[in-house]
Amino acid sequence: MRLFLILLLLFTRSLASKASTYQDSLFDKLNETLAEKDRYDKAKELRIRRLKNNLANTPVTNSLRRYTIAEDIYEEYKVYQFDSAYVYLKQLQILATKLNDRSKEADSKVKLGFILLSSGMFKEAFESVEDVNPANLSAGGKKNYYSMLTRAYFDLAAYDSDNYYAPEYNRLANRYIDSAIQLWEPGSFERKYWDGYRDLKQQRYSRARAKFEKILSSDRLTQHQYAIVASTLSTIYARQGDANRSQSLLIEAAMADIRSSTKETLALFWLAEALYKKGDVEVAYGYITHAMQDAEFYGARQRKFQIGTVLPIIAGAKVSNSEREKNQFLIVLASVLLLAAVIAVFSVLLYKQLQKLKAKERIIEETNAELELINQQLVEGTAIKENYIGYFFNVISEYILKLEKLKHSVEMKLSVKRFEDIQAIINKINIKKERDTLYNTFDHVFLKIFPNFISEFNKLFKPEDQMWPKEHEVLTTDLRIFALIRMGIEDDATIANVLEYSEKTIYVYKMRIKAKALVHGDEFQKRLMAIKAVETQKRASLESPEVIPA
Repeated sequence: MRLFLILLLLFTRSLASKASTYQDSLFDKLNETLAEKDRYDKAKELRIRRLKNNLANTPVTNSLRRYTIAEDIYEEYKVYQFDSAYVYLKQLQILATKLNDRSKEADSKVKLGFILLSSGMFKEAFESVEDVNPANLSAGGKKNYYSMLTRAYFDLAAYDSDNYYAPEYNRLANRYIDSAIQLWEPGSFERKYWDGYRDLKQQRYSRARAKFEKILSSDRLTQHQYAIVASTLSTIYARQGDANRSQSLLIEAAMADIRSSTKETLALFWLAEALYKKGDVEVAYGYITHAMQDAEFYGARQRKFQIGTVLPIIAGAKVSNSEREKNQFLIVLASVLLLAAVIAVFSVLLYKQLQKLKAKERIIEETNAELELINQQLVEGTAIKENYIGYFFNVISEYILKLEKLKHSVEMKLSVKRFEDIQAIINKINIKKERDTLYNTFDHVFLKIFPNFISEFNKLFKPEDQMWPKEHEVLTTDLRIFALIRMGIEDDATIANVLEYSEKTIYVYKMRIKAKALVHGDEFQKRLMAIKAVETQKRASLESPEVIPA
């Protein structure tokens, strides 16, 4: 049982969805048809213009021909424009008098009653036919006479809609409708329509709906006939509670009215009213505006009154909706602006924080660079210290051994009082050679730590000013001065003591060499100190260079 209910619910929803899609497509078609409204009206105006030309070209003496043409023009105008229909109806009456045709005179009064009724002039409509003797009417005139009175009394009853006059009007309308049904030929559109309409007025809705559905399925209906049946059938569906089907029929009726250039119509007005009740105010306002334009164009006083009572209500609702949407828009706009302001504030704060963060990052990067430089200097310093301490420990050890041997030899000579041998030993000591050996040791150790020093240093000079050691040299005096500076010994006095030059001489050497450089000042010093030592991880233990014995 539960499964059945679920399936039924899904089926119902599916049908509702399909109905909604169908109605959406109908609305699209209606809007397209409204956009083509002028084209349909121009086609009608062209037909009328041709009839008018025919009438103008027909001799005045040919009253019968002129009557037939004027009647055709009236038929074009009767649901299109009241004033023009009235003008040609008057011509029909004049021509009927000229023809001395009592049936045509009576028929023209019925025609006058029809357009007066369409215009909402009930009193004048009844007056136009009050002296008409049905016996004087043509066969067609009698059908139109009883049909017109049927409509007149039903419309009057609906207009009064009370318990005093409306019942009598309905009674008279039912009497006339019976006569109309009997007069119209079996199988004709009019007979089938009034037969169904009688069931509708007597509240036999199912019978009326079946009859109108059958009429609507006919492919021989004109656009105007289709509109009349669809509008009437929509009323039945509305009373039976099927609002969707009723609305669809009103849309179809409105499209048929537009295609037939019928201005005396209610379909679009009823559709607008139904849409307003459903809450679709914008669309309802658009359609009721079109309905009012049609009523004004035709000159339908009653229609203008009917529409005029509803139009302000829909317009008011539209204004209220517009105000509400405007207020909602202003609220949304204010919210967006507030949100934008908040975002802007946060963006500024975030930007400031990012700037601070970037400043801190720059400080960190600079600090890291400084630390890296210091670390490199420490590594270089450590490498220099490790290598030079090791090498000079070896050198000092050798000098201590030499001193120890010298002391032992001198002591032996003193013990045997061989003083002349002591002088000979002293004479064998070559201080210059020992100093050269020291420089040679320094040069080898330095180039072990800075293997690219000579080539990198010479890049600071033009080719003709570069300093390259000769075959028997390791470092020249000029290179040795800047090698000591690269190791961190920048004091001229210290460099002079190491190299046994005067402080002034060292200063002159430095100035002369710097003057030839491609860069000057601090940049020269920076480039010199940028010459890299061998990487620590790649550096193997350096062997002691061969020491030239004294």
